[in-house]
Amino acid sequence: MAKLRKNYSNQDGNDSSHKRGSFPSGAGVFRLIVGLVFVIIVLFVLSQVKMDSWETEETQSTDGNEITISDEKIDGVKKSFYPESTTGEVVEHKHYTLSYSEEHEQSEWVAYKLTKDNLRKKRVPRAKKFKPDKSIKGTSAYHNDYTRSGYTRGHLAPAGDMAFSEDAMRESFYMSNMSPQLKEFNGGIWRELEETVRDWAYDNDELYIVSGPVLNDGHIIKQIGRNNKVSVPDLFYKIILDIKGSDKKAIAFLMPNGKSEKRIEDYAVSIDEIEALVGINFFADFLDPDLEIELEKSTSTKGWEFDEKKFKTRTKKWNNY
Repeated sequence: MAKLRKNYSNQDGNDSSHKRGSFPSGAGVFRLIVGLVFVIIVLFVLSQVKMDSWETEETQSTDGNEITISDEKIDGVKKSFYPESTTGEVVEHKHYTLSYSEEHEQSEWVAYKLTKDNLRKKRVPRAKKFKPDKSIKGTSAYHNDYTRSGYTRGHLAPAGDMAFSEDAMRESFYMSNMSPQLKEFNGGIWRELEETVRDWAYDNDELYIVSGPVLNDGHIIKQIGRNNKVSVPDLFYKIILDIKGSDKKAIAFLMPNGKSEKRIEDYAVSIDEIEALVGINFFADFLDPDLEIELEKSTSTKGWEFDEKKFKTRTKKWNNY
């Protein structure tokens, strides 16, 4: 306040006679109030513009990295590797696609392509805000549906996989990409699996990823949410497909929503097993029928390297958050 009083007195030419503890005239106080109101209005308008630009980023590309995974070509033929949707609500964002379940207020699956080229790009800062997905016909879950529920907002398409652009990172924080996960799972074995998959993308150039919760009857622990009823699944799956080059392979994992001391390879299952569990056909329109049969029945971990250091870090550190 001293500085403001001095500036005011200088304007009036009364600096030498201004006494400590005195106040500006009525006109000066009025100008000060008007100025403060103006600043507040400007700040509010700027914040709304920033919010609007964030919320409309689905249709405005800022990084030139738009991809449409439905435009994949296999042997020169355009095919989609989307799994089946049991809900009928498929939403295609720029960097991943999902099938949303209004009944459970989360996606039944999220699908995207993970490439070495994108992983090698300079990583953008992690987003700080979770946002409802306005592309959902009804409404997606809200941030506060998870607040003090005992469950974290677990990414299905990991933020680490989307760190190659600001658009992709922001999309990864849509609430439609979240599913309730215990902290020990989200920050433990699920984290280790996500990091391992990124290592595999480096080794294999590009991978197709499908992740999701098991939302069938008998696999819902409870429901949480202030505004929406969000189902808490007891199992999560992740499917990884590598069809680039001659050595085509696939691997899938089915993991319980909790702390684990086991190795991630102990949770390897066949894609067929996950299909039977969730009632979804994953790659019927994408793979040659003979190749689909071969890859989806396999439980082999051959060709997929597991990092012993990551396992030890998880069991000694990450599990004990």
